Amino acid sequence: MPVLLSDERITRIPAIESGEALVDLYGRGVLARDRQFVRDGLADRLAIADSFLPTGIRLYVVEGLRELKLQQEIYDGYRAELTELHPGISDADVHVLASRFVSPVEVAPHVAGAAVDLTLVGEHGPFDLGTPIDATPEQSDGACFFDAANISREARNNRALLADVLTAAGLVNYPTEWWHWSFGDRYWAYAEKQPHAIYGPVERPVLSPHC
Repeated sequence: MPVLLSDERITRIPAIESGEALVDLYGRGVLARDRQFVRDGLADRLAIADSFLPTGIRLYVVEGLRELKLQQEIYDGYRAELTELHPGISDADVHVLASRFVSPVEVAPHVAGAAVDLTLVGEHGPFDLGTPIDATPEQSDGACFFDAANISREARNNRALLADVLTAAGLVNYPTEWWHWSFGDRYWAYAEKQPHAIYGPVERPVLSPHC
């Protein structure tokens, strides 16, 4: 089992907010569903990673910044599902189990604008990466784990390509979700042996109705 976001090796890492701005990925030339905001440093790295891909293949960001309230709702909902699946499970155990798929809000990378959920797309649409984005471990029989064996060779090759360009640009993957990559959060700090995260929770900018 990989190190999870609920692990004390992650939760004890401090977040020292850098004050870096949120930016719209659209303005950085990164393909995204609707308008997605992330920290400036992450946006730069996504643009770099996108440039590393072969001609005709692009990164496609499904979600970046997530509101605290929504993060809590997603966590609570998944935790309730797990409690039904595992009658009698302790609060501590269900907390750990839930963190395979949804980060506890106090350490969540998405609420800091430090993470994206993304895939690869080409001329004919999304590539095969083994599961849909946001397929739970239960729904996918664990195929959502980045190193899952129960996916096709094509999906495995596509995951390897995704990892090659994102890792080269300085992002880290959350190993239970092939689509989740981050920079500047606690998980990044742990993986990169940094003393602290550089991004904490941040609010989405208020958009003009003309935007």
